[in-house]
Amino acid sequence: MERLLHYVWKYKLYPAMPLLTTDGRPVSVIDPGTLNSDAGPDFFNAKIKIADTLWVGSVEIHTRASDWLVHRHDKDKAYDAVILHVVECVDCEVRRTDGEPIPQLKLIVPEAIVKNIDWLLYREVAMPCLGYIPEIEPLYISSWLDALLGERLERKTADIFRLLDLYGGDWNEVFYITLTRNFGFGVNNDIFERLAKSLPLRCIQKQRGSHSQVEAMLFGQAGMLDETLDCPYYRLLQREYRFLRHKFGLTSLDPSQFRSLRIRPVNFPCLKLAQLAAVWTQYDTLFSEILTAGSIGQIKQYLRVSPSVYWETHYNFRSVSARKEKQVGENSLCILLINTVVPVLFAYGVRSKQPEYCDRAIHILESLPPEKNAIVSGFTQAGIKTGHAGDSQALVQLKREYCEKKKCLYCRIGFRYLKR
Repeated sequence: MERLLHYVWKYKLYPAMPLLTTDGRPVSVIDPGTLNSDAGPDFFNAKIKIADTLWVGSVEIHTRASDWLVHRHDKDKAYDAVILHVVECVDCEVRRTDGEPIPQLKLIVPEAIVKNIDWLLYREVAMPCLGYIPEIEPLYISSWLDALLGERLERKTADIFRLLDLYGGDWNEVFYITLTRNFGFGVNNDIFERLAKSLPLRCIQKQRGSHSQVEAMLFGQAGMLDETLDCPYYRLLQREYRFLRHKFGLTSLDPSQFRSLRIRPVNFPCLKLAQLAAVWTQYDTLFSEILTAGSIGQIKQYLRVSPSVYWETHYNFRSVSARKEKQVGENSLCILLINTVVPVLFAYGVRSKQPEYCDRAIHILESLPPEKNAIVSGFTQAGIKTGHAGDSQALVQLKREYCEKKKCLYCRIGFRYLKR
């Protein structure tokens, strides 16, 4: 309820009737203030006219007035700047640390808003507002998608910066880890990232003159070379990995963490690692190449690789398949650009203070088709149109950061529904 009171206060959704303090003085809200996400009063820099006096200061909001005492604000000088205490239930007076009383306002939440928020938050439906979306004008939805895309890029940039700090500002290492993670294509992302972190890029760079040794390191680190198979190629990789493991002091992962069930053969972990080996055999510092790439097509070409000949007749080490070139497909290329190239390029632009790289990242998103997944299809069926990958990334942000977390109060679609 307190969060709802914050919301009603911030957006002035209370009834259009004269506001009065508990002692009968008229209140005019000139500016509700700025929401404070840190310690201290809930809103700061508020402008409130009480009777004939204009006050500038903080506003604190509680469900019950006595929460002021429960939270010991009467002993905390940080709350002496509070000019108005807004509550749902007035059950006591409140005072500053020097004993001076603080004006209080009983805030009435309109019944329609309470009913609508209950409908949004407590129905046993993942996204109850989907049926309401067709009533919202497209321009409003488009503006919200732009903001959501900004949030998603900001979140991914923060992830890149954490990696960058962890690896001493080495952009090539960060790109290598991010690309390897996304070669997991969703279901294997986490274990592919662990694999990259267990096998530094410098190890691959030193052996990139030998395709079999690069493959041996990736498969060996994944724990996929511990079986006894009657296959000359497999035994070669085993010998290579035994040597390289000793050379670089490597420790392999548990292969059971790589998932293959209910995955299309083209996304089997073995094949993805073989394709990844082909990428790093061809390019020493791939991120440097991408920074200077002249077009999206050129970037795709860097990643449009084919693994070694063995993989033309295999999806894994255990069985033979019909001969087929296993080049990275167009849909996979788009996913890799969206989840790897775009966020790292954007983060590079932010960190280096070169906005042209941020613009290039956004241009890539706006040039690629929207992703095809359950999240995007759910929203498009509800009436939201997607024109490019930037829109689909915005919808992923909406679903994961708002719908799944029930943050309807902070969603612009939820806001419109509450006000209806």
